[in-house]
Amino acid sequence: MISETIKKQIEGGLVRAGFDLSHEVLAKWDWDIELTKDFTHGDYASNVALIVGKNTAVSPLEIAEKLLPHMDNDADGYIKKVEIAGPGFLNFFLSDKYYSDVLLEIVEKKNKWGWSDELAEKKVMVEYTDPNVMKPFHIGHLMSNAIGEALARLFETSGAEVRRVNYFSDVGLAIAKAVWGMKEMRQTMPDENAPVADRTDFLGKAYVFGVAQATSPEVLEEIKQINKQIYNKLQGESLELYEIGRKWSLEHFEGLYKKLGTSFDYLIGESEIVTQALELAKESLLKKIFVESEGAIVFKAEAYGLHTRVFVTKEQLPTYEAKDMALVKKKFELFSFDNSVSITGNEQNEYFKVVLKAINLMMPEMAGKTKHMSHGMLRLSSGKMSSRTGNVITGETLITDVEKIAQEKNPDPKVASAVAIGAIKYSILRQAPSKDIIFDFEKSLSLEGDSGPYLQYAYARARSVLAKANFSAQGGPSSDWQFSNEEKKIMRLIARLPEILAKAREELAPQFVCTYLIELAGAWNSYYASNKIIDEDDKATTQARLALTVAIAQTLANGLWTLGIPALNRM
Repeated sequence: MISETIKKQIEGGLVRAGFDLSHEVLAKWDWDIELTKDFTHGDYASNVALIVGKNTAVSPLEIAEKLLPHMDNDADGYIKKVEIAGPGFLNFFLSDKYYSDVLLEIVEKKNKWGWSDELAEKKVMVEYTDPNVMKPFHIGHLMSNAIGEALARLFETSGAEVRRVNYFSDVGLAIAKAVWGMKEMRQTMPDENAPVADRTDFLGKAYVFGVAQATSPEVLEEIKQINKQIYNKLQGESLELYEIGRKWSLEHFEGLYKKLGTSFDYLIGESEIVTQALELAKESLLKKIFVESEGAIVFKAEAYGLHTRVFVTKEQLPTYEAKDMALVKKKFELFSFDNSVSITGNEQNEYFKVVLKAINLMMPEMAGKTKHMSHGMLRLSSGKMSSRTGNVITGETLITDVEKIAQEKNPDPKVASAVAIGAIKYSILRQAPSKDIIFDFEKSLSLEGDSGPYLQYAYARARSVLAKANFSAQGGPSSDWQFSNEEKKIMRLIARLPEILAKAREELAPQFVCTYLIELAGAWNSYYASNKIIDEDDKATTQARLALTVAIAQTLANGLWTLGIPALNRM
């Protein structure tokens, strides 16, 4: 990446300018190279003179002035000039050669344009979506899925070997309530050949009925017995209905994952780690990390500024806490990751602080390798939805509703589905994951602004131009191509993709990709509106503009892929 070239130039320049500073010393001082917000200030800016000045008691301006003669002579000829700004910032302007080489790199790398090898040979696991069988796949799960898939792809763009994990809940009182409801409603239960939507609709109704009736002490006791029967796999009607409901739910989820563009490497049910969770909790008790309290096993985390949580109940059933601890161990056994990220709603923030502390104490080899990332809620105008009351809009319903609106503009069901997925995912990813989202149907499907379909339309427009000209840009830029200032500005934007992907991955922030793509699409649409791309009377200009269009299309496509949004050749 060009930022690495600039960094090496600065480090070498400091030595040539007489500053006795090693790479190791500079690394500790935390100076940086940033993309400029205004192109009139160059392409990149660095605060190195300010940071060195702070640590050496030399004036930042004096440092910058001594550095200046050593900055614009890099071996590749990519740094055109360097200027000093303010109290000692260095602004770097890149050469036309750099941008011509970027165009060539895009043609050569195609779908891998923008990727790096920064995490080559690293193993990363991303856990996300995590629905509950027997319960609706609500729109909150769409948020987890969109964020998790984008993060997995961001890690892939950095060269990491990535595995996707879906840890679904298939045991516990909530499941037992659904099974109790299935028993009571068995006469209306659809058969195996009914559409999956009908079968999962029945499961949702059974769950809601079970929750409502569980207020009765007698019914609650029956539900607790069902829970034990499922945990212990005791043969009978309860286990039979449980296995049917679990199968139907997973079939339903798989259809949604396919539509969302997600393919999980590991599907892990809670039931698979019950034994390991109990063993790990008891081992933690023996190691005096946990304590026994009234027959239960608990972790008193107040000593670490946290709060007490139960890991095994007095009935000797592992809680979510114990199972999450065992899940980390199982994931490491499956794929000896260097880093693992788990994505959940932000209501679990305090919970995960305790669980991660327990994991670090019990399995110190995991310390620092596992991270919890939280997100806000996805809401409609009616507010937060609850599967407990049945006042729930499922993920499937939302997708279907958006598809219907999209189909009014394009009757092709495949296009409408891709536009709907783009609209929903972009609405989720366009802002910081921790924030709540109010989903707006009209804005999310707009072709005029900050939306997924706007990006898809910009890409489709570029592909249409290239198809009309039958142009592929093989061979790269020609020496007789001339680019206007407007075209150079677009090339500057294009060239930033590697930096944007790296920043988004480092900060676990897909919204940076969204903002970047909107800016690029806007620049392209303005350029297209005011310039004739194909001019039969000026072949050199036409070739240059088509080459630029190839670069725009490929950059948009690669950015959309990173967000998990389908790139459409037509809309």
